[in-house]
Amino acid sequence: MMTSSGPPTVETIAKVAGVSIASVSRVINGHGARPDTVRRVERAVAELGYVPNAVARSLKGGRTRQLTFAMPDIGNPTYVSMVRQIQAVTKPLGYRLLLHSTDAVAEDELGVVRSLAERTSDGLILCPIRVTDAHLAAMEAAAGPVVVIGSLPEGAPVDSVRADSVSGVVLAVRHLLETGRRRIAFINGPADTVPGHNRRAGYHKALTEAGIVPDPALTETTEFGIEAGAAAAHRLLAADPAIDSIFCANDQLALGAAHAAQDRGLDIPGDLAVVGMDDSELARAGWPLLTSVDLGSAERGRIAADMLVSRLAGGDAPPGSPVRSETVAPRLVVRASSAVPA
Repeated sequence: MMTSSGPPTVETIAKVAGVSIASVSRVINGHGARPDTVRRVERAVAELGYVPNAVARSLKGGRTRQLTFAMPDIGNPTYVSMVRQIQAVTKPLGYRLLLHSTDAVAEDELGVVRSLAERTSDGLILCPIRVTDAHLAAMEAAAGPVVVIGSLPEGAPVDSVRADSVSGVVLAVRHLLETGRRRIAFINGPADTVPGHNRRAGYHKALTEAGIVPDPALTETTEFGIEAGAAAAHRLLAADPAIDSIFCANDQLALGAAHAAQDRGLDIPGDLAVVGMDDSELARAGWPLLTSVDLGSAERGRIAADMLVSRLAGGDAPPGSPVRSETVAPRLVVRASSAVPA
């Protein structure tokens, strides 16, 4: 409801409720008041249709009670699992969670970091797949705490939690070797990204440790996505029908590879084993069920949220305390897509 002089204010509420402005402020900000005062203020708020201005409150009190989670792809199940855990930590503490999809565009990521100065959010959890000097400089100068889910260079100025994807890839490739596979192809995401670099390193490490020289003809580099995975698998299988397994840098690529194999009349896992990475909901969405490396996306989300609220609360990690970094160990989840061939 609007008054003749504009939107209702704290002063308007005080007049209608018959209490002081200080009493209205205490009730609205949850600082406590006599029960009768609370009832009168709440009735006036409802009658006038008053909506607190979060930005104005933040300018006065320094907090918006809002946090931001910025990720490359809001539709990727990996990030959805992170969102659930971040909200499980922050919502009971009275925070709202704002979601932002950057599409892995560096300038967009930098803009989100810089926007902390606008005080629309108290802190940021960021998932960059490329980390540049500009990222590091922006995070160091940020107006609020930033936590990164991902790998950062040594000495980076912010808290972070990362997956050990190199070890995760080694687990997957060793599993394929142990099931008798020898012609193991690899579908990777963009090589200039942190995930792309680490997954390639793990693939080469596992083959080299097994005495196998990595064959560049068995690697396809593409975008992270189902259609991209299908197209890459078609190219690999058309060029080399002897391929007996494909490891994919995420579950989206693996699901696409499985579709391509089925389109070509190949049996999974009899003719071709397929393994993904992330152990997202996609790993259980198709048939056969997909073997995948669990990189602990939910756990990384939980740890990142704990780090951020600790910075904001000044408890375990008050502003100015040493930067923290944690690593979540990978786990291979074996399903039907890579069962031992008969």
